Amino acid sequence: MDSRIAAIERSTNETDIRLTLNLDGTGRCECGTGIGFLDHMLDGFARHGMFDLSLKCQGDLGVDSHHTAEDIGIVLGGAIKKALGDKKGIRRYGSFLLPMDEALILCAVDLSGRPFFVSDVDYTQPRLGTLETETLREFFYAVAYAAGMNLHFKKLGGVNNHHIAEACFKAFAKALDIASSLDPRVEGVWSTKGAL
Repeated sequence: MDSRIAAIERSTNETDIRLTLNLDGTGRCECGTGIGFLDHMLDGFARHGMFDLSLKCQGDLGVDSHHTAEDIGIVLGGAIKKALGDKKGIRRYGSFLLPMDEALILCAVDLSGRPFFVSDVDYTQPRLGTLETETLREFFYAVAYAAGMNLHFKKLGGVNNHHIAEACFKAFAKALDIASSLDPRVEGVWSTKGAL
């Protein structure tokens, strides 16, 4: 099997990001975003998806967390797309219903090459640590569009904002792990079009 590893660097006037992703890893994460809560979420993503993730970001956090979170989403989505390569043999679809205490989040992924993002997840607090909660939507939107995936979230329950956010990251990890996993029954790509 070819290695499914991607390394991406992206520099703008707002952020400087270096990221490496291994889809067939062991769950190791070395993240330094400057946002403690986002580091915690990305660690959960890597660990529960069994991805190896290395990330360093210098962002304009003196403004707010928006550019940093959104740009990391762009780079992570780009790395997912690059690591998947031609997508031959992958399951393509994945979904996971993840409970975290009182929170219950459903995440569904289609690695179709057609980006779309739907989420009905809401938060009642403006921040989690130094991360503005409204940037969580921007992060996942950026991941979906940069990766070329359909990404759906549905909140079925939840009161604690930390639990809701963490359940989203872990559910996404599990759904992506399923969708990106190889199935020996799949010849070529799983599409009537012959391409994803």
